[in-house]
Amino acid sequence: MGKAGEETAEARTIIVTGASSGVGRAIAKALAATHGCTVVAVARNAEQLHQLAKEVAGAVGSVQPLPLDLAADGAIEAVLKAVQGRRLHGLVNCAGLLIKQPFGDWTHSDVRRLFHLNAAVPLMLTQALAPQLGGDPLGHVVNLGSMGGFQGSVKFPGMAAYSASKAALANLSECMAEELKDKSVYCNCICLGAVDTAMLRAAFPGFSAPVGPDEVGAFIARFVLEGQKFFNGKVLPFASSTP
Repeated sequence: MGKAGEETAEARTIIVTGASSGVGRAIAKALAATHGCTVVAVARNAEQLHQLAKEVAGAVGSVQPLPLDLAADGAIEAVLKAVQGRRLHGLVNCAGLLIKQPFGDWTHSDVRRLFHLNAAVPLMLTQALAPQLGGDPLGHVVNLGSMGGFQGSVKFPGMAAYSASKAALANLSECMAEELKDKSVYCNCICLGAVDTAMLRAAFPGFSAPVGPDEVGAFIARFVLEGQKFFNGKVLPFASSTP
């Protein structure tokens, strides 16, 4: 039995976007199967979300699929409606878009799409859910950035707009931490390095990543639940190799 005002991890509800594949899927699975959380899993691929829910069936926690294109009009309102009236303990902004183009070939459409999903959607979703994230224990927003957007990191050709959108997400995380700290909501950004996902393989064909999504997802799941005890407004590199 916990002390007054405390809640067990089993009672916690976490929203994970980009939960149908890669690191987002691994985070959602670890939160539900290992930590007993209720995970509202958001992604476009309904089939993969329902498969994830089946995989954790029987665990203490659960996955509640919410098939949705976060880049579409009305998406933020749809998430808000799906969790209306519920206390939220965490939001993991993992949904993202990668476009790789030689410099000189970028279009306004490319840049708009990248900044919209990689930076604007996390801002608008966090803003909409902030009242439900505040409380005891602290709500925790974790933004999944990239080492490409980490100041001073090695940069790579073809990744200018993508890396800039992730740099915007890192700065946004610092700003949101300041905006929300008095509302009992903390915010941090984890900048991922090379993880063996389809997105990494598209960006760096032939490169062998040193870690897989399950390992990274397990780490981040624990960070979602405990990281706000130690960090707020921090942009944290998470990489053991370059890229």
